[in-house]
Formats: sequence, structure tokens, C-alpha cells
Amino acid sequence: MIAKMNITKIISKTFNSRLKEIDLYATQPGDIQQKVLRRLINEAAHTEWGQKYDYSSIKDYETFRNRLPIQTYEEIKPYIERLRAGEQNLLWPSEIRWFAKSSGTTNDKSKFLPVSKEALQDIHYRGGKDAVALYFRMNPESHFFSGKGLILGGSHSPNLNSNHSLVGDLSAILIQNVNPLVNFVRVPSKKIALMNEWETKIEAIANSTIPVNVTSLSGVPSWMLVLIKRVLEKTGKQSLEEVWPNLEVFFHGGVAFTPYREQYKQVVRSPKMHYVETYNASEGYFGTQNDLSDPAMLLMIDYGIFYEFIPLEEVGKENPQVYCLEEIELNKNYALVISTSCGLWRYMIGDTVKFTSKNPYKFVITGRTKHFINAFGEELIVDNAEKGLAKACAETGAQICEYSAAPVFMDEHAKCRHQWLIEFAKMPDSVEKFAAILDATLKEVNSDYEAKRWKDIALQPLEIIVARSGLFHDWLAEKGKLGGQHKVPRLSNTREYIEAMLPLNNNDKL
Repeated sequence: MIAKMNITKIISKTFNSRLKEIDLYATQPGDIQQKVLRRLINEAAHTEWGQKYDYSSIKDYETFRNRLPIQTYEEIKPYIERLRAGEQNLLWPSEIRWFAKSSGTTNDKSKFLPVSKEALQDIHYRGGKDAVALYFRMNPESHFFSGKGLILGGSHSPNLNSNHSLVGDLSAILIQNVNPLVNFVRVPSKKIALMNEWETKIEAIANSTIPVNVTSLSGVPSWMLVLIKRVLEKTGKQSLEEVWPNLEVFFHGGVAFTPYREQYKQVVRSPKMHYVETYNASEGYFGTQNDLSDPAMLLMIDYGIFYEFIPLEEVGKENPQVYCLEEIELNKNYALVISTSCGLWRYMIGDTVKFTSKNPYKFVITGRTKHFINAFGEELIVDNAEKGLAKACAETGAQICEYSAAPVFMDEHAKCRHQWLIEFAKMPDSVEKFAAILDATLKEVNSDYEAKRWKDIALQPLEIIVARSGLFHDWLAEKGKLGGQHKVPRLSNTREYIEAMLPLNNNDKL
């Protein structure tokens, strides 16, 4: 037993040299990022893309910035289709066999993002290792390796009916390709982890992991909560540490943790439990929380990713202002732009971030470039929504499972407002009070919203519709998007999503 308890401390020492490299983020960020850019350009110089933009003659960032256009999925889609059909050396020199399936665009149900062998190693797996290294620094008394890590992921399938090439959730790609040694310290088995049918998978994971000594969890908070509740149902226990007494950390990402925090406190009551946010998207691994008292994440700047940033107000312009890392300002919203060893070049991924410090660079995710409400000039972003909901929950005793909001452009009385569809895990003491606090907080954190709400002239008070239990689960199921990295759209500038949800809300699940 003593040997088991000490094994984590022994292993953690192997991360010390890596932590020293990460410490250089605070003093050499510009040099580190320029080195990454030079490496990416040199490696891709002889690809079709590299020859098109004459990468061989690019010697500095200014040339790169002025020569290459900003890309969205629509612009790179022709290259993706050719890669999926089997062509190679288009965007990146090594063979592309994997495509991470991500939520779709306006024109496509899904995006298929290339994943190279280099990106697996120097972006995604490196991010996972660094998350553990930084966690050991935050919790030197950890017994992480005395048990196993439960990783909740998605599934994959053949690409265009070719077993040589596969598409799937990024998590499934990582599980499929992981070093076999890692399988000794993780659960469930690969066979169960990669199952397609979500509800069957949850049952299999619960059955196979209940007897295991689980010390860590990794996954999306919403889907992990579904698994935790099933584990508690099957065991008859009240809290998760009764099932897994050595559980100590949850590495979470994919959606904001704020709406789920109170629910996790109910199902994991141990004061020793830690929560570490990570930012591992289909496009790359970008950040890890490195201070348990600070929600901001450390930007990981020495992976195969070069970062650029577009001020939110410039997004959508024909020639937007674009800045490298050293040019950003604190506390300002930027759209994230990346160039990576997957062959994504100046690619705008759709997320928005705000930096809270520069030495080292730390940031919070504030929303999506497409997930906002600006129907009346209010510029409401997800970060505003999360703050408003957190305060409303705190003051009314409510807990939220899921939510989605959209504008009502004009009702029969020619009035405009925001409509919030909210599924509560615990109802507020008063829905009206909850709505009033949410509305007031949005005014506090967003001056544009406050201006539009002035005297109810442009915007009426927001409306809350209480969603029935399981509504968002059923909506995702109807779309074939249960589990994995699929998410409920929090804010939308159109009524596309909410109009599909409202009829389901009026029907009890059959």
C-alpha cells in the first residue's frame, strides 16, 4: 500500500523538466510563438497550400499576416473534401487519416477537421500530459496514479466507407491512437469507450467502472453528470466518493462549468475534490487551468499552434485587424485564429476569448463568434449569460441543467425581447425573481444590453420558459447528437434552434 501511495510522487518528478519549459511562457512568449510559426511554415513549404502562398519566401510574421487570408470552414472545405477522398500533401505534408467531426456550420451538418500524426503528439497528447503536470504542481499531495482515470469520450466510424481513414469525435480519435501503456491507467476499455449508441454506452461504462478504484475523471461536464447520476442510481449511494473514495480531480472542458458547479457539489461532496478546466477542441489543445483559485487558463504556446486574434468588433469585416499574441490587450474580446500542424492556416475556429494576464498569458473563454445575441445591438455573449445565470441561481436557490436563448423579434404588440428556455435541475424559489435577477445582472455586465433595455424602449424584460425534464437530451437525440462533444447552443441570433425545441417542450417524452 505504501508503494502505491508513493508512486504518484515518483512519477510526478518526471514532469519537472517540462514544468521548467512551461515557466518560460512568462518571459519568452514572443520568441516561443515565432519559433512555432517558423517550424510550421518550413514543414508545409512543399504542400499544395505552401506552394500556393510561396511559404519558402516567408521569413517573418508580417509577411505571413499580409500574404495569407483568414479562413473559415467554408474556405477550407474544398481541401477537406479532397483529403477525405484520399488526396495527400494538400495542407500538411504527412498523411491525413483522421478527421475530427465537429458541430456544423450554416451550410453543413458537421465539420470534418484534419488530424495529423504530428498534431496528435505535439498538440493533443502533449496537452493531456501538461494538464497532469500542472495539476501535480497545484496538488503536490496527489495520489493520482494510485488508481485509474475515467475518460468519457465519443465514437468514430469509417471515412467515406474506407477503413483506412476514419472520422469521429476528437476524444474517440485520441482513445483509438493512445499509447498502449496509457490503457493500463484508464477506464473504460477501448471497446466500451468507442461504442456508438450513447445510452447503451453509459450503462456499460457504469457497470465496468463501479468496481474500479477511479481517481480522476475527464470529459464534458454535462455528459459526465449523466454518467455520475447513473452510477449513483445503480449503487444506491448518495455521493460519488462513496463509490470511488480516492476520486480527487475532474478535468473538464467542452462547455462552461458554471451552470453545473452546484450540481457537482451535490454528487461529489468531498472537500478534497478538484476541478481543472482544459480547452481541448477538435482544432487543437489550447489551454489548461494552472491555479485552482483562478478560473483563467494558461495559453499553451509551444505546441504545434500559432495564435492570432481578431477583435470581436472586427469579425465579419472584409479586412479585419488581426493581432499576434504580443499585440493583444487585456480584458478585450477576441476571436481566436490558429495555424496548426493539422494544416489549418489562419483558421478562425469560432470561439472568443479574453485575456486576464500577460506574464504568462492567461485567458477565459467568453463565447462563440456565432453563439451570441445581437438582434437589437445588445451584443450579448455567453460570458455575460453565464454570469447572469450564476447570480440568479445563487440568489434563488436554483440549479440549471441546460439552457438556450434567442431573440423574439416582434410579438403581436410590436415588442422585442429575449426568450430563455431553461431546464432546471432545481427550480428557483420564484421564476419571476430569477428572471428579474438575470435581467438586472445582464445590465450590470453589458452596457449595450443595459442601453437597449433602458425604459423598455428597444427591449422588453426577458422571458423565461421552463423546459420540461429531459428536453435538451431529447432534442439532441432527435438530431443524432447524444454524447461525445455535442453541445446545446447557448445563445443564437436567430430562432432556428429554439423553434425546434419549443414543440418538443410541449410533448411529454414517449
